[in-house]
Amino acid sequence: MTTGPVLTIHRAADEIGGNCIELEHDGHRLLLDAGSPLAGDGATDPYGAIPRTLDTSKGIAGLVISHPHQDHWGLLRSLPASWSVWSGAASETLIRMTASLSGAVVEQRFQTYRPHEPFSVGPFTITPFLTDHSAFDAHMLLVDVGGKRVLYSGDFRRVGRKAALVDRLMKNPPPGVDVLLLEGTTLGRSEAFPMEAELEEDFVALFQRTSGRVFITWSAQNIDRTVTIYRACKKAGRTLVLDLYTVDVMERLSALRDTLPRLGWPLVRAVIASSMKWMYESPERMNAPAFVERVATSGHAMGAAKLSEMRDAVVMLRSSLLRDFTNKGVKLGPEDAWAFSMWSGYLKTPEYQQVRATFDAAGATLAQIHTSGHASRDDLEEFARRIAPRRLVPIHSFTWDEHLDGFENVQRLRDGEPFPIP
Repeated sequence: MTTGPVLTIHRAADEIGGNCIELEHDGHRLLLDAGSPLAGDGATDPYGAIPRTLDTSKGIAGLVISHPHQDHWGLLRSLPASWSVWSGAASETLIRMTASLSGAVVEQRFQTYRPHEPFSVGPFTITPFLTDHSAFDAHMLLVDVGGKRVLYSGDFRRVGRKAALVDRLMKNPPPGVDVLLLEGTTLGRSEAFPMEAELEEDFVALFQRTSGRVFITWSAQNIDRTVTIYRACKKAGRTLVLDLYTVDVMERLSALRDTLPRLGWPLVRAVIASSMKWMYESPERMNAPAFVERVATSGHAMGAAKLSEMRDAVVMLRSSLLRDFTNKGVKLGPEDAWAFSMWSGYLKTPEYQQVRATFDAAGATLAQIHTSGHASRDDLEEFARRIAPRRLVPIHSFTWDEHLDGFENVQRLRDGEPFPIP
């Protein structure tokens, strides 16, 4: 007997990260994301804990990944290799790169989707919508099955370089959405989130008022931020110095999107530091010594000691890179600056507290220039109103229960709770 589709959130109904959502219809199963948790078991097990309600002994029609942050795909490394995975082409590239960093291999076979082009997986028809997020190649996912329609927001925002995509979807939403799975990462936060374009001007101002070098900590996979910093360097006439991993990321993604800044562009250089060189030469990790040699002989690379002479440099900085730089005689001074361009919570970790102490001891300037990768409370409410789902299912937040006011038609689920879509 054929029944209607059933929705189950295996994890992330009451937490940020670890998203794992299942739709079941007539014996067929579709997973939306399979992320490793950010806390609990995921903090001690690098592969994350498989949710107890997720049956991995049976096959699935497919697993669709919304974007390449590990809290949305990290379980792949411990899920059956036979499961078929769908993602954007850039997402597959970044997922496999990230796995290689820790010496892991993602064994599943990937098939790639394209924005706005529906594809079928068993009885499910999925339409991806490219969206604005701090992860490159992030998508919302619309699933049609059994006469029902589910829209999964994934992670999104309206302050990045793709904010217009979210605005466009809100102006012309898919009709007849039965369930909206809506992220709520920023609920409980009251601060304003600046636009990415505003950060560009903040960086320009920092570059102009700093007489020495500017070191910046940001995620190499936050492509919006790399573009922002590069544009600011052009405006201020500074040279952007990238580490090997960031050079690798931009090179691989440029094969898919030719407009991204990369080595060989004006004002872009690479620094070859020992920690990154080791990582690329390690058989257990990136295992790409030929890549290091190619960068080294490109005419656009230098050793860490060269930074002592480059007063106009804007330098990608990680805690390991700071050790490499100081070991090569790079001395910080009050004319230098460090900009932290990630979530402020990371600045409180021991590794970045040590970095901060090093810059403080040198009398260097500290700046925090960042914006959220997630939609604000107001944007979440407006998005929900425009989509107008018959049921709104909260996900990806620790505090949804305290912030349900302002949202209509809420269907609150808990992890592992099956919900037959009415």
